[in-house]
Amino acid sequence: MNQLSSFNMETLVQQITDEVVRALAGQNAGQNGLGAACSGCATCQGNCAGNCPEVVRQVLDSGASRISTKLGVQNVAADIARTIDHTLLKPDATEPQIRQLCAEALEYNFASVCVNPTWVPLCAELLRGSPVLTCTVIGFPLGATLDSIKALEAEQAIRHGAQEVDMVINVGRLKSKQYRWVENDIAGVVRAAHAQGVRVKVIIETSLLTDEEKVEACALSMAAGADFVKTSTGFSGGGATVEDIALMRRVVGAGLGVKASGGVRNAEDAKAMIAAGATRIGASAGVQIVKEVSGQKVGAGTGGKY
Repeated sequence: MNQLSSFNMETLVQQITDEVVRALAGQNAGQNGLGAACSGCATCQGNCAGNCPEVVRQVLDSGASRISTKLGVQNVAADIARTIDHTLLKPDATEPQIRQLCAEALEYNFASVCVNPTWVPLCAELLRGSPVLTCTVIGFPLGATLDSIKALEAEQAIRHGAQEVDMVINVGRLKSKQYRWVENDIAGVVRAAHAQGVRVKVIIETSLLTDEEKVEACALSMAAGADFVKTSTGFSGGGATVEDIALMRRVVGAGLGVKASGGVRNAEDAKAMIAAGATRIGASAGVQIVKEVSGQKVGAGTGGKY
């Protein structure tokens, strides 16, 4: 894609930040679809997404899949399963655990398995011919790797069978307002992945950011051509929240996917994230989530922090 000039990038990010922050403060009610008041809500003060997460669907133009109890429990469970990236990113994960992860993903028809790059060849082999994708992480978990190394890591992972890549932004550069650096960092991975038809999810690490910085990260991800924005690595002291998902969806609109990751441990968590605008869930508790939705007895799966 054509890269924006440094001046235009800074202007764009600041404009988007200012607009969304005003909406979050309830100062832009009814304008441009941001902070629009919902009908019949006495408490939102023109800011449903910030103050009324339970009605956030009424103000989000997300294009996200919605859960309908009219479809029946089993259909709901299947729908939720197809949003889950079944995840095992623990540094001490073993081959038997990775094999179990893939077996569970095949059994429950998850969207993907998400593993560290070293396990990509094994997962690609185990999942070959199935609808379950092999997803991996780039620059994980700190995001402080050189941008050229991230792009190379993505190329190598894709060569070994990765079908989606989740990259971590350089948080320090973002907080330093070095927008051009951050955009280029993301764009390098996007170019490497898109050349092979592979989607990119950008992990913005929400627990380390202010609301303004979350908006900036989403704007930069859009400018760089990413396919998703994603909340967290799960390794920086915080995970996904309904409020962050709603904010991210407001910024990216219907054009990008939004992935909730870190701390999504049960069906209630997953449903709340989807209602707020998430189109993908990153969780090590995927089996538990689907079993809870379908009313099955919950047992231990691969488990993990992520």
